[in-house]
Amino acid sequence: MGGEELIELKFRLADGSDIGPNKYNPTTTVGSLKEIIISQWPQGKQNGPKAVSDVKLINAGRILENNKTLTESRVPVGEMPGGTITMHVVVQHPMVDKKSGNFLEPYKALICFLYTYES
Repeated sequence: MGGEELIELKFRLADGSDIGPNKYNPTTTVGSLKEIIISQWPQGKQNGPKAVSDVKLINAGRILENNKTLTESRVPVGEMPGGTITMHVVVQHPMVDKKSGNFLEPYKALICFLYTYES
């Protein structure tokens, strides 16, 4: 990896359970992380994501964009050696208008999360 410091992340689900922690290269995209979350979603949990578009990843109160890397998303590297960064996972399935069958704009929810470091 050419001396790049890996970033240790865990993903906090709505029920308080976690996926991870695991270490990722700073060049990993948010979309790739969402694919990992889908593949590691705990068996038996209802309303799990079916597609990358169903998953929102939140870090430091910001929803991260699929095409950006961890570095581009300003996830800190090496600021707290040995620390794990917790990202929050929100599953939001597309809403469908029952009359027309068309997808609706997702409703906006106020989501406040703390930027969390854990040793």
